[in-house]
Formats: sequence, structure tokens, C-alpha cells
Amino acid sequence: MILLTSDTETKPTQAMRQAIANAEVGDEQKGEDPTVNLLLERVADLLGKEAALFFACGTICNFVAIKTHTRPADVVLVEQMAHIIRAESGGAAMTSGVLMEAIASEKGIFTVDAVAQALARIATAPYLYSANPRLLCVEQTHNFGGGSVWQLDELRAVCEFSQQKGLATHMDGARLLNAVIASQTPAKDFAACVDSVWIDFTKGLGAPIGAVLAGTKEFIAQARRYKHIFGGAMRQAGIVAAGCLYALDHHIERLQEDHDNATHLAQELSNITGITVKNAQPETNIVFFDVSGLGTDKAQFLALLQERGVKMGAVGNSIRAVTHLDVSRADIDVAINAIYEIAKSAEKVKN
Repeated sequence: MILLTSDTETKPTQAMRQAIANAEVGDEQKGEDPTVNLLLERVADLLGKEAALFFACGTICNFVAIKTHTRPADVVLVEQMAHIIRAESGGAAMTSGVLMEAIASEKGIFTVDAVAQALARIATAPYLYSANPRLLCVEQTHNFGGGSVWQLDELRAVCEFSQQKGLATHMDGARLLNAVIASQTPAKDFAACVDSVWIDFTKGLGAPIGAVLAGTKEFIAQARRYKHIFGGAMRQAGIVAAGCLYALDHHIERLQEDHDNATHLAQELSNITGITVKNAQPETNIVFFDVSGLGTDKAQFLALLQERGVKMGAVGNSIRAVTHLDVSRADIDVAINAIYEIAKSAEKVKN
């Protein structure tokens, strides 16, 4: 089965497994795991931050960051289709007691004017009646925006404006390194725009577990307490961190292959009658397309595709395909041919 549902489908390579098997370990909760500590040093340096903290996954990075930055009844400004709103089960409301002020945008990238309008919406009532805007969150790359990239000037503008208005800033950087490769902008330049940021190792970087949150020493010290409260502390986590270290050394530059494969997929799908590609020139490794023109619904299409050995997923009204290190150019061509077959069958039914 060719798995294009998500880049979380990646499996550790044999070389990564060997690095995991050979990892030196200690007690992560006590700060005594040497492999975890090395990973934290590497990520802090990569992002230009003072300190970092290891987590099992990115969702808890967002929970802990929001909890650290806010107080109950504060408002978090975030794009309307951001992962924090749409794919984290309302966790920020439960763990931090915050309100979300959704910012509309075309592909997940919003402007200073949009932030100003959001702040104006919050402040419609007198001070005592209005909730307190405390935090701005951005997502890099933006998943449901089709893997769209915040360019450095765009990101810097909204973050500087938000900070001037008294807001802290946080980046959900699950696919930050995809943005680095696509824009040829150093990770620390993006990270310099925000107060806190995390990167995920379980997507395009191919590790089985792991995400790292970074910020100031004071921020990370507070975040460590919430990590413990949320049950995020680990023991001999070096076996996990070793896979992340291997990914840093071997799997960043190769992200360009995933971007090229996504572009190839989008271009070929654009030539199929009945298929409408929503981001015909994907910026990174995510392609969204509509199959309603085939005269079939999403569930039927996905079932027919899976019968042909290819698995994709539905997001809203679209099909999403995500390229990654376990999918080759040949696999992409198999997927394209399978969709051609489905489209031809649909055309015969119409006629």
C-alpha cells in the first residue's frame, strides 16, 4: 500500500533503527538522559533559542506552550483552519481555559490588518467586559492551507505588530523545516520572530516519536512544570531522541524530494478531467484536490483508490495527499495512474 494520507506514515529507516538501538540513555525527567540533552542542545541552536524541552508529540507542545503563555479566560488569536483549532480535540480549552479568536485567510497566511481586525472584534465591549487577548499563534507550514509557507517578511510583520500590542507569539512549527527548505530561509530566522516554537520529528523527518519546544530559559522552565502536570515526563527517552538526532543529520535536505514529488503529483492531477487541484503549485509536500467533477463522492473515490493500492485521506470537501520519505517518484506515478483509471471509469459511467 502506498500511503499518502500523511507524512506521519513514515517508518524509521534501518539506519535510524540502528541509531535508536545504540542510544545512550538516562532519566529524561531528571534531565539526565545524555541523548535527549544533546537533542535539546542541537534544536535550541538550530532555532536560535536559549533552551528546549522534549515531548512525545507536537500536540502536547501546543498545549504546554499555550498554558505557559496564557491564563484562563485569555484569548488566543489563530488562523481559522489552524491545527490548534481543527485537529487537537479542543485541548487548549480544556487544559488552558482559553478562548480562540479565529482569523480568516485564503491559505493560512494572514496579514497585520487581519490581526488588527481580530483585536478590534475582541475589544467591542468596555474593558471590564472584554476578554484579554494574550497570544498569537502561527502555523508553519500551514497544513490545511496546502502546506503553505509563511515568508519571513510576512511572519515578521504580524509578529512584530502583535508584540507591540502586548501579545506573546507562538509558532506551531510541525513542518517548519519544510518551510526552511522551500524558502531557503534559516530556521533561526523564522524562529526569531516568535517567543516560542516547536518542530516535529515524526512527519517529514521520519522519526517514530518526538517533538521539541524551544524558547527562553524562563519560558522552558515554566513549560517543564506543565509538561509534568500533563503527564509528558519520560524516563529513558534517549532511545526516542536518537531517532530525532539521526533525522537532523540525514533527513532535512532530502525534504526537497518530497516537495518535488508533490509538485509532480499536482501537475499530473491537473491534467485529469474531473479533478480540480486546489493548490496546483504546492509550496511544500501537501496536495489538496476535489473529485466532485468525477461524479463520485470522497468516500467512494478513496475506496476505489485503496483497491488499487493507494491510500489518501479526506479533509473537509477535499482529498489530501502528503508526500514523504517512504514514497518514491515511482510510487507517485502509480498513484497518478490509479486516479487516471478511476477517472476513465467515471467517464464511461457518465456516457
